[in-house]
Amino acid sequence: MSEAYTIYVVDDDEAIRRSLSFLLKTSGFVVQPFEGGLPFLKVAGRLASGCVLLDVRMPDMDGLEVQRELRARGVMLPVIIMTGHGDVDMAVAAMKAGASDFIEKPFEKAALLACIEAARRQSVAARGADARAQEAQARLNVLTDRERDVLNGLIDGLPNKTIAYDLGISPRTVEIHRANLMQKLEVRSLAEALRIAFHAGVE
Repeated sequence: MSEAYTIYVVDDDEAIRRSLSFLLKTSGFVVQPFEGGLPFLKVAGRLASGCVLLDVRMPDMDGLEVQRELRARGVMLPVIIMTGHGDVDMAVAAMKAGASDFIEKPFEKAALLACIEAARRQSVAARGADARAQEAQARLNVLTDRERDVLNGLIDGLPNKTIAYDLGISPRTVEIHRANLMQKLEVRSLAEALRIAFHAGVE
């Protein structure tokens, strides 16, 4: 794990902030503590990449509300929910809303570090998927509307004749559009063209 990786500790309990900061700093992390959800959200959009350790029960905003607001603002930092006994239902709800994990207090150092490393890996994978999606969409953007229509037919598994009938053009014209889109996408097989479409989120 990189020393530059930052952990944002959001908890209204000063003793927990202090102990977590010590534990994480001695494990090689940069730590930035916040005493609640509101002060964290004020700066969340400007923070460097890292991981959020977010307490589920806080007086100003609970962890679920903070997490929802992060997603609404497009802040995609991985979130680990810290929960006390009896808050597991809330933690499960947080995971359904996109949290990376939850961990029950009191927790062992090894368990916490394992959660952070898993969240970091998920975040790296998600950024890679986003980059692939953007690249794929850029490649699709060079296609004409008719070529996109033909590609959509191919995605649906339709033969050239059916695509031609649906679009009101000849099968030969479909073949030409298909050849053109393959050339523009710089692929040699239909499977490669479909993979680009799927990476771009075309269904």
